[in-house]
Amino acid sequence: MTTVGRTILLALTLAFAANSFFACRSSRIRNRSNEVNLPRVMLWAWERPEDLRFLNSRRYGVAALAQTLVLKDDDVIQKPRHHPLLVPPDVKVVAVTRIESQRSKDQRPTLSASQTSRVAQLIRKSLELPNVYGVQVDFDATTSEREFYRALLGDLRATLPDETPLSITALASFCVGDRWLKDLPVDEAIPMAFRMGTDSTKIRGMLADGNDFRGELCQRSYGIALDEPLKARFDPTRRVYVFNSRSWKESDLEELEERVRQ
Repeated sequence: MTTVGRTILLALTLAFAANSFFACRSSRIRNRSNEVNLPRVMLWAWERPEDLRFLNSRRYGVAALAQTLVLKDDDVIQKPRHHPLLVPPDVKVVAVTRIESQRSKDQRPTLSASQTSRVAQLIRKSLELPNVYGVQVDFDATTSEREFYRALLGDLRATLPDETPLSITALASFCVGDRWLKDLPVDEAIPMAFRMGTDSTKIRGMLADGNDFRGELCQRSYGIALDEPLKARFDPTRRVYVFNSRSWKESDLEELEERVRQ
């Protein structure tokens, strides 16, 4: 082989290696929420009666609480949604599971493998609800519960249908200085930029100055509250999840549209 031939072969080999590398990176950062075309604006529908039949399903989706799971000893206590949820027949729904830990000293969860498996099974079951396109987990995991949470999310990602989006809510503080979310097997980690407690002033100032949340998973969506104005320069390409402290009304959408435009 001539020198020129060897040079061309080397260039092709390097190009193939580079393409393979970037293909691997792309698969690692896949965002199924976009692949299934979830609407840009998602309304959280919590545990209360909700009649959302007025929604334009091309514009809005619903992230609805499907169940609350309480971790107690080695048990998982399931509390299904009790209040009615009415939505348009073609609206896209994300089924939200809230996880809570029993904090009393003699009933703290074991965080065992069997508990992980049971929680994952119940979350997968929420896919059977009408109009569900994805699942979301809402768990304010303490430092000692993070390994359990990571194992749970790994189990879910491995056993959910490949095309199903898996998202989590995230305390805003996790998305500014805590790197433990970085490699979680989820499509979105939604920074909840409301009810932020002691971190509120710092994070509000950061966003008002035009700074962003850290980590790619935290840079795909925002979590805001209708009753808590937030001065920030939002990226218009990201999904917005909106919490309402009361049942949604059609008149709320006018205020919401103004917030989203800003």
